[in-house]
Amino acid sequence: MASGTDGTRTWREAAEAALYGPGGFYRRPEGPAGHFRTSVHASPLYTGAVVELLRRVDSALGHPAELAFVDVGAGRGELVTGVLDRCPPEFAGRLRPYAVELAARPPGLDARVSWLDTPPDGVEGLLFANEWLDNVPLDVAETDGGGTPRQVLVRPDGEELLGDPVTGEDADWLARWWPLEGAPPGSRAEIGLPRDAAWARAAGGLRAGLAVAVDYAHDRATRPPFGTLTGFREGREVRPVPDGSCDITAHVALDAAALPGGSVTTQREALRALGVDGSRPPLSLASADPAAYVRALGAAGEAAELTSPAGLGGFGWLLQPVGEACAGLPGGAPGEPAAGG
Repeated sequence: MASGTDGTRTWREAAEAALYGPGGFYRRPEGPAGHFRTSVHASPLYTGAVVELLRRVDSALGHPAELAFVDVGAGRGELVTGVLDRCPPEFAGRLRPYAVELAARPPGLDARVSWLDTPPDGVEGLLFANEWLDNVPLDVAETDGGGTPRQVLVRPDGEELLGDPVTGEDADWLARWWPLEGAPPGSRAEIGLPRDAAWARAAGGLRAGLAVAVDYAHDRATRPPFGTLTGFREGREVRPVPDGSCDITAHVALDAAALPGGSVTTQREALRALGVDGSRPPLSLASADPAAYVRALGAAGEAAELTSPAGLGGFGWLLQPVGEACAGLPGGAPGEPAAGG
């Protein structure tokens, strides 16, 4: 639908401009870290787990001459910087780091990092998208008084109104992944087709390796009846207003995004498979080595935050192996299969 004379647009159009257009939220100098805290910011243990996963991918691929690490939705390069800082000796001279982000390259970023606005093609290694897909704009549908799903339109001030009935590929996606048939008036769904396409393009850039998407997620059996579209500003959840003043995000249907061979697990399970354990250190360590006990206790607290089922540990991890070598990573046994589109 074309924009109305009063600035009315579909949510996908409005969010695209508000997040990534000139002066958009993700082009602001403070970057995403100025407004919300991801697992990358919560603890260096998370970066350590990503490095361990990269090490396992490298081993599964037979230690290729060039090993790619692709940080998709890189923000200001926090994760790729942490990976480089923790780079093990066996990566020396082989690791090729990429950061994929629409915002400008931040000053001071390691010169080894290739800063791109789209994922690279034909590389081997690990592609890691931490809280990226939730910011790929999408359209919203809502059932009217007769039960017909209609496009939700939005004005620049955040006021909504219902537009035309959902048709075509969007209607097909809803019928398969988020059916609204028989739902009461006012039921909502977020049409994940643009995210499915974005993920297929990103994962398709790997010649071999593993692509991972980490995000707030739900599956077909647990879709929220009124959707999840919301805003964030300075660490607080706010009303989503597409004027560039706040983040606009919605949880991800990772089961729909998964390509054939992909599987979905929780962050808790994935990080545990990569050695992140929130268990408290033994009390005997407190008397034997008090300083080591304090360090271990701090690490256990950070690990507990990353793996808490009620918090970050409840995030979904979509694991998409490209080629047979990386099937089953990170823990050696595949997660729950996801029937991809």
